[in-house]
Amino acid sequence: MSQLFSGKDTTYFLSGQLPIDPATGAFPEGGIQEQTRQSLLNALAILASEGLTLADVVKTTVLLSDIANFGPMNEVYAQFFEQPFPARSAFAVRDLPKGALVEIEMVAVK
Repeated sequence: MSQLFSGKDTTYFLSGQLPIDPATGAFPEGGIQEQTRQSLLNALAILASEGLTLADVVKTTVLLSDIANFGPMNEVYAQFFEQPFPARSAFAVRDLPKGALVEIEMVAVK
């Protein structure tokens, strides 16, 4: 499904968010689900700083260090988004910065 946006809309490109807890500078304890939650919380904070919410997100890209983590990642991811869901791509990559298990980038339109 394609969506068209008027010339008055502004597109925001959010670079990939690692699961770094801003309070500690470290990854959260646990595995892929905790890291997914932190990456999404980091993205939410950046969106909020621009007056945006996850409802404004039209596309996400999820990078995983292991495609076997897709299911557990998706369980957490699904808790953050509501219909209409943004388009999403998910890829397994060889390595992510700092040894992260997940990195999430977004495109939002308002």
